[in-house]
Amino acid sequence: MFTGLVQTVGSIVETRPTTAGRRLVVALQGLAQRAIKLGDSIAVSGVCLTVVQYDGVTVTFDVVRQTLHATTLGHKLPGDAVNLECSLKAGDELGGHFVQGHIDAITNVLQVQTQPDDWRITFSLPAASAPLIVPRGSVALDGVSMTLADVTAQTFTVAVIPATRENTTLGSLEPGDQVNIETDILVRSIRHYLDIISPERRCNAPTNSTVNA
Repeated sequence: MFTGLVQTVGSIVETRPTTAGRRLVVALQGLAQRAIKLGDSIAVSGVCLTVVQYDGVTVTFDVVRQTLHATTLGHKLPGDAVNLECSLKAGDELGGHFVQGHIDAITNVLQVQTQPDDWRITFSLPAASAPLIVPRGSVALDGVSMTLADVTAQTFTVAVIPATRENTTLGSLEPGDQVNIETDILVRSIRHYLDIISPERRCNAPTNSTVNA
């Protein structure tokens, strides 16, 4: 589990094919001095990955084909920047929102408004994610916890504060770039209940019919 508060921006050092997918080697940058061990979970641009090697400077992950196809990691090249966040520990503060590291979709940047006092990024809204993108709700974009500033039938927009621009990859996005989307787990759970569990319970519920003697 993560919060969507990026701890540092790392970079892809190496990517090479494996029998199951690809192996990614990532420079830890600001996380280099952190006590990371094999088996730990780290969110890499929002994707929860498991540490398979760690040398104090770089960390290595094995990424399966399904994850490569479903996220932007399949297109990453050496030198590309990635947002990094270590998983929560008991007692850690939850400053963003609950983020699992399970990507729902990939979206495209449509427009970047670069006014210093009102920096906004507009993205296309994937049809499957549309019911889960709630005005003023939360969404994780490349692992960054963001509040939705505006939502239309086909787009959604976030307002990016200076600290987020400076300390995550969102500040370098341009039209045409792609990012990973993870919708809010609380919204997904409610939607799942309404779509699947609730209708089933209504169908199986006993009727309140009465019998006249």
